[in-house]
Amino acid sequence: MVLAENFQESSDSLKRRFFGDHPSRRLGMVHSVRFVWAVVAFIIAAVMIGAGIAQRTVFQGPAEASESIQTDQSTAYTMIDGAVLGRLPGAQTLRVEGSSDVFVAYGRTEDMRAWLADAEYTSVTTADEGAMQTSVVQPTVTPAPSATPSATETPGGTDATGGTDTTATTGSSGAQATEGRSPVGSDLWLDEFEQPGTLTQTLQLPADMSVLVASDGTAPAPSSITLTWPVDNSTPWAGPLIVGGGVVLLVGLVLYILGIRHVRRSRRPRRKGLPLPVTEPISIASGEDKGVISESSRRRTPGRGRRALVAVPALGVSAALFAGCSADAWPQLAASESPSPSATVIVPEGQFPPAVTEAQAQRIVSRISQTVAQADAAMDPAAAETRLTGPALAERKTNYTLRAAIPDRPALPAIPAEPVQITLPQTTNTWPRTVMTVVESDDASAPTTTIMMMTQDDPWSEYRASYVGNLEASTNLPELAAPYVGATQVPPDSSFLVMAPNELATAYADLINNGQNSASWAKFDTANDLLLPAIEDNKKKRTDELNQTGQGTAEISFTATAGPTAPIALATLDTGAIVAVNVYESDTAKPTNADAVIKLDNNPAVKALTGVDQSAKGFTTTYSDQIFFYVPSQGSNDPIRLLGYRSSLLEAKVSP
Repeated sequence: MVLAENFQESSDSLKRRFFGDHPSRRLGMVHSVRFVWAVVAFIIAAVMIGAGIAQRTVFQGPAEASESIQTDQSTAYTMIDGAVLGRLPGAQTLRVEGSSDVFVAYGRTEDMRAWLADAEYTSVTTADEGAMQTSVVQPTVTPAPSATPSATETPGGTDATGGTDTTATTGSSGAQATEGRSPVGSDLWLDEFEQPGTLTQTLQLPADMSVLVASDGTAPAPSSITLTWPVDNSTPWAGPLIVGGGVVLLVGLVLYILGIRHVRRSRRPRRKGLPLPVTEPISIASGEDKGVISESSRRRTPGRGRRALVAVPALGVSAALFAGCSADAWPQLAASESPSPSATVIVPEGQFPPAVTEAQAQRIVSRISQTVAQADAAMDPAAAETRLTGPALAERKTNYTLRAAIPDRPALPAIPAEPVQITLPQTTNTWPRTVMTVVESDDASAPTTTIMMMTQDDPWSEYRASYVGNLEASTNLPELAAPYVGATQVPPDSSFLVMAPNELATAYADLINNGQNSASWAKFDTANDLLLPAIEDNKKKRTDELNQTGQGTAEISFTATAGPTAPIALATLDTGAIVAVNVYESDTAKPTNADAVIKLDNNPAVKALTGVDQSAKGFTTTYSDQIFFYVPSQGSNDPIRLLGYRSSLLEAKVSP
């Protein structure tokens, strides 16, 4: 008890020392503390709001960085290396100004250098210090124009005898004179843009891709080039600072208002003592008496409505500042969506990139489809030759000849443009290059699925379809690599398959000739082969026609041989391969009587191709089969499966 009384006395003593004995002094100190905190809040609010506004104004950096490239206009092409494009992170905005047409394309750097290997061009690269530098690159390959390959030449530079065409391998056979060679429409470009005067395009290319700038391939390339990159000038703390400052400002105003309110209350008279008696109302009718207190002299205190209006400016300022803050003035706290897991694809170490991308392949197929459709309509073999080669071109040429002589002769099925369902590019960084595609027809009346092997002989050539066939509805393709991984091309004499690709056509021809007596019969899935029954039906039809017209004075023989075009094989994921081969089927009709002749009254196609309507020596008719097989890997027990084919009349001639 004594300690408690001493503590109470000490506390009272401290209160009297700091606040005095009078209660009003202690109350004034409380009011002063509120005003001090209000001032502190005002200062903090001013600092926060000022810092937030400064971040969005005077301290905010530029939104983009630009770099100009000036050339001396001495070359027709300018190549901007991927290292220049990637000097700063983010998308690159390319602006090119020229006096005439401006052409811009982008693609793989190695492909672009190969396309420019026979031309003088300006190269824009980065120096060791990171600065841009320009230099003129001289040609490294001498162009040697060559004749367009004939229908019997093999895709990819292999001749009919199986030998290798070294001219095509070096990449100079397809090169034209560099003067006047337009870059427009090359199959090497991943995308291209063309516009007169000025061209602006936003790109986002990896380091292994470059940009080509040109005019028309003859005139000097545009010399005014500007690269612009976005710069991150976001101020994620500007918004919180401004809004937080507004909140602190509001707190300071509340403290200030409360302090004024308490000060006003403290000035009112305070009476103590006994309660006063009830007084009578004072008349205010006469204002002349000096002792009368007028009602108008009463002290009025601000009401709740007026005090509420004091806080309005603070709320208005905060709302205005909040509205002026864009999204980049706030921290981005939202978590990005996690990508869905996908199957892991392991690319073999040292494997080259695929020859084309999926989008690139779709564009190439569309161009082939459009060109072939125009050639079919005009029956123009020269136009067809720009996008077809090998057996695919040979059957088209024969069809054009027949349609010109026979008005009701139907055209060959069109090559569909889309949708491209499967793309299997070869992995390589040299030429020739091969791409396999499977395209479904968008014609609901005649739905077909077309499989093609397309080849590019050199950097200056376009992709041309060398093998074209139709897949059956029940065909199951083997598992293939993704388009961005690609597949290796299997050598013709590969021993890693149950049958080497260059032996496949001969083995299947023997199957056609000898049936079950063939040594290769057990190696093929003959039960699901739809081509063999079609060939037998054609043999029976041709025999019946001859018996009707020859009346026992003629005979017909059939033989199948491997075609002259070399096979093309691309590996599957199970180490097997999809192989395209060419097989010739020939039938020879000869009279058995020296006085008899073979007439072509019922065969206008052979008549149109030979130019005669009868012959005492007979006629030989040849059909070309473009066949696609799946060949399993060595050691597999699976048979060779036919995937698709196209059979068409190739030629007819008088027998020797």
